[in-house]
Order: sequence, then structure tokens, then C-alpha cells
Amino acid sequence: MTKDTTRRGTARTTRPLIVGAIAMATLVVAAGTLALQHSSRGAMAAGGEVNVYSYRQPSLIKPLLDAFSKETGIRVNIVFAKKGLIERMAAEGANSPADVLLTVDIGRLTGAVRRGVSQAVSSPVLEANIPPAYRDPEGHWFGLSRRARVVYASKERVKQNTITYEELADPKWRGKICIRSGQHVYNIALFAAMIAHHGKEKAKAWLKGLKANLARKPSGNDRAQVKGVYSGECDLAIGNTYYMAKMMLNDRKPEQKKWAAAVKILFPNAQGRGTHVNVSGAILARHAPNRTNGIKLIEFLTSKRAQEIYASVNHEYPVREGVAASELVESWGTLKADPLPLKTIAELRKAASELVDEVAFDEGPSS
Repeated sequence: MTKDTTRRGTARTTRPLIVGAIAMATLVVAAGTLALQHSSRGAMAAGGEVNVYSYRQPSLIKPLLDAFSKETGIRVNIVFAKKGLIERMAAEGANSPADVLLTVDIGRLTGAVRRGVSQAVSSPVLEANIPPAYRDPEGHWFGLSRRARVVYASKERVKQNTITYEELADPKWRGKICIRSGQHVYNIALFAAMIAHHGKEKAKAWLKGLKANLARKPSGNDRAQVKGVYSGECDLAIGNTYYMAKMMLNDRKPEQKKWAAAVKILFPNAQGRGTHVNVSGAILARHAPNRTNGIKLIEFLTSKRAQEIYASVNHEYPVREGVAASELVESWGTLKADPLPLKTIAELRKAASELVDEVAFDEGPSS
């Protein structure tokens, strides 16, 4: 892969990036030159390239990268892995070909910063397009799309249409709640938000109450919790909003459509402070060989066009104000987002993780 002219002496080709990715034990898909390099040779000569390490599946971001290349003439080379990319970037150091890292959750974004693989970006475009709550004040990470952590409630057995996170600890829900591991980043962020709103001791008491109300030992992913509601194992499940769309539109696994049909989405605290939200986001790699193009890509992902793609294809909430969610997402109800800055949540993640262990949350309700 070519680098900016200031670093031409350490240029490398696309092939080592992809071959190196295939060698990774954690690599699942390497959607590289043939699948996602979609500029013409003439466009390539005019626009150059940008190298992306992504925890987000190629099918989710390909429409965005296609649109970016078409608009800018910049070729995108991408490597996807479920885990290990941040560690790889740290190991590669100054020789890393990565320009941009795409990932999900504030925990993973700030984890990349702690590992020293990011660099600060000062961009009037990003500052204008992304509300302060969804970007790093120092410019090391930027939210690109939002997801709400909601309650999936049984249409058949749950009559109420409103709920709060605090209510999940009410004994009336004893043995009726399903949730994935408390140590999963999605739940750690939610628990950190509870600490921010109530303090550590009250959050701990709440977490104990939630644990007592679990129908089973935490396990599986968010969709597995909705399956638990469908099967009657629980009445409530906690999960991210976009999984509802994934289930409703899943032609490859049509049984998931039945799971989705069995539940309704409740937005916790909609009448109060608002529902907890998290983000997918990006960082500019510390040693980005194509720094200018990396910034262009991140800026493009906050453009009105890209935000509409996030909404219509991925069924995530845009971070940019004035861009509507998809009709499908809007049909679930109005999202009133908790305005708590993600930076605050990130600072409390360690305390939240400690509480999960202190109450033995992942051992289940009987422990």
C-alpha cells in the first residue's frame, strides 16, 4: 500500500496487509482488494487509498465504503476480524499499515486510545457533525452511529408499555429477565451509566436486584435473550435496538423472525432522563500512512449521505442531528437518548466491571 509522500520510503503493498490478516488466528474475513477496492485505476491515481482495520462486518460497512470511494476516488482496503486488531496495531507500531480503525462501543474505542494506537484529530467537519457527547474532547475517537440498550418485552405476558432501568430490580420481575454476560462491553456501559446517575453503592444494590430477577445464568448474545422471551423462559430481555431489525429481516434464519414477532421494544426511562445509548465509531491510527485520506473517510462517515446509509442499511440511529432513523426503527417508538456523555461512561467502566464481579452477577440468580 502506498503512503503519503512524506513517508514514501516505508511504502508497502496491499498484499502484505491481506496476507498478514489471513495469518491472524482471530481473523474471520479478509475482504480486501478484490471485494472492497472499488475505485478505477484512474480514480486510484487521483485519490490514493486508505487502509481500514474493522471489527465491523464487511457487509455492514461495504455500502458506506462504496459510497466513499465513488465520491472521492479513494480506494479502500479493509481487513475484518472479530478480535485482535487493536493488539495487532500495537504490535506493528510505526510499521502498521492501518489508517482507520472501525469498532463498536465506547469501551473498545477508549481501549484503543489506552493502547496508544490512536492519534488526535482536529476537524471542524467532525466537530460540526458529531454532538459533543459522542466524541472525544481531545479528538482521539469519534462516534459514527448510535444504538440504544432497550428492554425486549413479551407481547403476550407483559402488558405495560413503559419501564425504567431502575424497575428491572423490582421483585415483581423475579425469575423473568434474560441478559447476556454482565462483563460484556454493552452491559458494562449500561452499568457505568447507572453508577453515573446513582453513585456506586446504589448501583451495586440495583445490580444485586437485577441479578435476583434473572431467569437463568447470563449467557449468549442479545438475540439469544429475545429467543428466551419467545420460548417463555423469560418475560423481559435486555439488548441493543439494531438486533430487532436483524431478526425481523433475517431470511437466512427465518426462525429469528418469530423471536422478533414475540416481543415489543420498551425504551427505558423515556419519560425521564432518557434511554442509554452507545456508539459505533472510529479512530485515526497513530501511525496512519495515509493520514489525510483517513481523516477524509471519518469525515465522510459523518456526512448526511453516510448517516442515511447507517440508518437505512444498518438500522442504527445516526449521530448527526437532522438525519432520521429508518422507517422500521421509527416504528418501534421515539428514542429519547440519555444525554450522559460517553466520556463519563468510559471513565466508570472499570468501576462497573468491578461491581459485576463483586455481586457475582455472571454466576446467575441462585448464587
